[in-house]
Amino acid sequence: MTDRIETTCCIAGGGPAGVMLGNLLARAGVAVLVLEKHADFLRDFRGDTIHPSTLGVMAELGLLEELLRLPHQPAHELAAVIDGARFAIADFSALPVRCPFIAFMPQWDFLDFLARDAARHPGFHLRMQAEVTGLLTEAGRVVGVQARTPAGPLEVRADLVVGVDGRGSIVRQAARLPVRRLGAPMDVLWFRLPREASDPQESMGVFGAGEILVLIDRGGHWQCGYVIPKGGFEALRARGLPDFHARLARLAPFLAARAAAVTAWEAVKLLTVAVDRLRAWSRPGLLCIGDAAHAMSPIGGVGINLAIQDAVAAANLLAAPLRERRLRVSDLRRVQRRRAWPTWATQRLQVLAQGRIIARVLGGRQAPRPPLPVRLLARLPWLRRVPARLIGLGLRPEHVDPGLRGTTPVV
Repeated sequence: MTDRIETTCCIAGGGPAGVMLGNLLARAGVAVLVLEKHADFLRDFRGDTIHPSTLGVMAELGLLEELLRLPHQPAHELAAVIDGARFAIADFSALPVRCPFIAFMPQWDFLDFLARDAARHPGFHLRMQAEVTGLLTEAGRVVGVQARTPAGPLEVRADLVVGVDGRGSIVRQAARLPVRRLGAPMDVLWFRLPREASDPQESMGVFGAGEILVLIDRGGHWQCGYVIPKGGFEALRARGLPDFHARLARLAPFLAARAAAVTAWEAVKLLTVAVDRLRAWSRPGLLCIGDAAHAMSPIGGVGINLAIQDAVAAANLLAAPLRERRLRVSDLRRVQRRRAWPTWATQRLQVLAQGRIIARVLGGRQAPRPPLPVRLLARLPWLRRVPARLIGLGLRPEHVDPGLRGTTPVV
């Protein structure tokens, strides 16, 4: 038998944007149900960066001090190693914000934290192992979702469905929203390597001849991203693990003795990079935000930043119409108008970097020379504030409406 539920807002996807939006709407007194297809949030190699803008949102909600008591690694600067030489790229310490750093924190810890806080509000409900499989429509309007659960089929009827189910969004496919695909020249292989006390004390990107390695300091280990040409994983696998180990040792000699810790390809997670955006983020009864509306390149790690900013903007604009049951299509379009420009501009910069830096490095046979912008950043430290602002705050930082900032449960 099909289980049937009614709510005001149904959020498809329990990632950072989905749980943040659910938290904010519940604070405003909106009945909200978040559906997450997995049994828990415990998954490796998701975006684990909490940017200064997000830390600012947590401060506005009165949650910052408690959040920062969770294990995390603060990064006040990002650097690149090009042909053996280190170059500082972004200096977050100069940002005029309360937390001038990126916090590297396991995403499952962040999501558990947000969900626990949201659960204090009686309107918030989170259902795990509920995978959205389709939309319910009536007279051209989305009126809910169909989902699959261990107990059987589930139907949720809602005034608004919000798709936040990632770059492979089922919601946007079911809604047949038109997508503009911008392309990407690379994919990324994520894996772990042990970290020792004598290792460099910072996260960095390492650029070699035809190769790029991203190293993120996670305290007890390195989270590593090996950047490969688009569709190149099978060719790399065919050359075998010893060849892969040798590549890692060449890029980061201090890891040479530990590269063999990758003992099977099953320990390597392939991220198929896509950069795209919806032409229209909504239709009657439906809104997409985050990766479901605009898949971002991993350059700068800004995808989570933009997704959470989308969630804050959506909550600010939609909480009152949802609570008062007067939601209109024009309200949904306001969210896209608010967030479309920062999305477009950020993707424009990412595509530029993909073409002029990433593609050239991956296609080269010689060790790359530092490009002019990198050399300027090395000579003029004050310039590092520019990439720090783009990465850490984004082009239109959002702030939580004061009416949504209460720290006591809504009754």
